Order: sequence, then C-alpha cells, then structure tokens
Amino acid sequence: MTITPQELSLVIGSRVRDRRNAIGSTIDQLAEEAGVSRRVIINIEQGDTVPNISTLLRIGEVLGMSLPELVDTSSASHLVVTKKVQAAILWSSPNGGTGSLVASTTSPNLVELWEWHMNPGDEHNSEAHISGTRELIHVLQGVLTVNVDNDVVTLKPGDSISFAGDVPHSYINLARKPTRFTLAVVEPTNSANTRKGKNNA
Repeated sequence: MTITPQELSLVIGSRVRDRRNAIGSTIDQLAEEAGVSRRVIINIEQGDTVPNISTLLRIGEVLGMSLPELVDTSSASHLVVTKKVQAAILWSSPNGGTGSLVASTTSPNLVELWEWHMNPGDEHNSEAHISGTRELIHVLQGVLTVNVDNDVVTLKPGDSISFAGDVPHSYINLARKPTRFTLAVVEPTNSANTRKGKNNA
C-alpha cells in the first residue's frame, strides 16, 4: 500500500509530539532549539505538512531521534522490507524529482539508504550533518554534479564518490537528461555529536 504524503506527515507529527512530551519540552522550546518558528512545530505535530530534510534533521537532533526514527512507518523487526510504494519521499522538486529514504538502520549504527531521481535543473542543497557523518553516492543514470563545501565533482553512470557530510553540500543535475543515483548516509556511533559549528554541551 502506498504511503501518501498525508499519512507520512501524520506519522512524523505523532513521533515529534510524543518525543517532545516525553522529554518535557514545550513547543516554544523545541522551536527555539531547532531554529524554526513555533508555527512550523505546530504544523508538523498536527500532521499538516511533511517538513523538508534540513528541518527534520534539526528537530531530530534536538529530540535525540535519527531521521529514520522520525519517518519509519514499519514495525520493529530484525527483518524490515520496504516495498517501492512504501518509501518515504522526503524531497521533491517542481520538476518532478524525488529523494526517497528506502532503507535504514537504527542507533547506535545509523545508516540511511536513499534513492534519488533528479530531472534537468533539479538541485538539493544540504546543511552540514552531525560531525563525522559520511555520504556515499553511486550514479546509475545520467550526470550528477556534487558540490562539497565548494569542491565540485561531476559524476557519470558507474561513478561513485565518498565525502564528508558534516559540511554544506549539494546534488545538482546540470545535464539535459534525468539522473538517478543511490545515496548512503553513515552517521557516527556517538549520535550525541552536534553539527559542525555548534558547541557540545
């Protein structure tokens, strides 16, 4: 059964609200610590919107939850199968491009596996993730431009790259045809690390 954006937004809203209440945080406190407005938190908890990836990461960091924990719609099991129609689409473009979280592990060894489809002109800009994060990309179709902290690399089908995800980075399709690639995000075992530039408390 296909997971609709509305269903996904309700799952995320419930997870955020339950964890916020569990740690005794108010909406205002969560908003301030995550660097978003109070209205954004309210909309998320009410299931009115699927937040963008950067917002989810900031909220998850404050709540002590990984991205997979926030969006996982499956029950806990030693064997988790995600059918194509169940993948959580967490990024989409006006051109029809998508970024889907298709598989993940849970703490303490956090790994996310993504499938990306980017049409000509699509671009995704990502903030720095927590310190020590690594990303790995393998291009399956088309041409992908990767910008890692102003180091720019162009990848063709069969090309791969590994890079630090704890600096600003982006994926861009500058070609005239669609591109498709897989992305793995590996977070350090100590998920208490903070994003670069933020103090450890």
